Amino acid sequence: MNLINTVLGPLEWIVSFVLVAFHSGLTALGLPADGGASWTLSIVGLVILIRIILIPLFVRQIKAQRGLQILQPKIKEIQKKYKDDRERQSQEMMKLYKDTGTNPLASCLPILAQSPIFLALFRVLNGIAQNHPLGVLNQDLVDSARNARIFGAPLYATFSHASEYASQGISPTSVRIVTVILILLMTATTFTTQRQLMLKNMPSDNPMAQQQKLLLYVFPLMFAFFGINFPIGVLIYWLTTNLWTMGQQFYVIRNNPMPGTPAEAAYQERQAIKAARGGSAVQRLLGREVEPEAIEAPPEEPKVVRQQPKRKPKSERKKK
Repeated sequence: MNLINTVLGPLEWIVSFVLVAFHSGLTALGLPADGGASWTLSIVGLVILIRIILIPLFVRQIKAQRGLQILQPKIKEIQKKYKDDRERQSQEMMKLYKDTGTNPLASCLPILAQSPIFLALFRVLNGIAQNHPLGVLNQDLVDSARNARIFGAPLYATFSHASEYASQGISPTSVRIVTVILILLMTATTFTTQRQLMLKNMPSDNPMAQQQKLLLYVFPLMFAFFGINFPIGVLIYWLTTNLWTMGQQFYVIRNNPMPGTPAEAAYQERQAIKAARGGSAVQRLLGREVEPEAIEAPPEEPKVVRQQPKRKPKSERKKK
């Protein structure tokens, strides 16, 4: 326990400091200090700040995934050559990773980096539930967070302990409804993120496809199972980080897809269309390919030639 406190103590201080900083800023803008909106948005702000800090790790994750993709032919060759000798196969794989400077664990860096923060937030919210300040939180801030409600449910409430909150004047039904909705949303966004990655940004011949397919269903089930013990504030944190991951992953898949994937084929098709459309201002305006010959010049207006009256001789003018 002392080791856990030693490791998570500084993170609890950082997490609570960020929460208090966002909460102070939101209350300065006019949101109620004890309101669910101010504390909920503080958690959302914590997620956004963490994910911005983790962008370099996300870039390393993308590079690691591309490196593994390039090595797939050699990996298949090693697996085929040493299929009956698992130990030799593992040695050759490690040698290949070392020689090419590829780290297969780099693809897990964002998740691994978030895990301690996730645990620290869990402990801070659990401290609020037990009326025990952690980090920079003082008793007044803990009381404020305990009074915050989201559709009648406090941020520290969990589905598994819903019946225990009745003595505090909190509706167990409200707690169950809010937690179930958040768990379903968290599970759905996790599934969607994994499915988006597997279908659009993974080659069909990738040996990791089967593993990703397994994770496609295992991760959502794990979150659904363990989610009943997560405080509502932690569920909000995880849902927000899932939404961030979906948006970030969508941008990368669309603009920088993995080679040999359906996303790359779609990207090349869009680039070809864009190149064809970018020939002239008229083409960009119309949004479709137009041949130069098809753009007819406007007809010229006919020139009007004014006829000057002819001057008659003086003898003809006298006759009149």
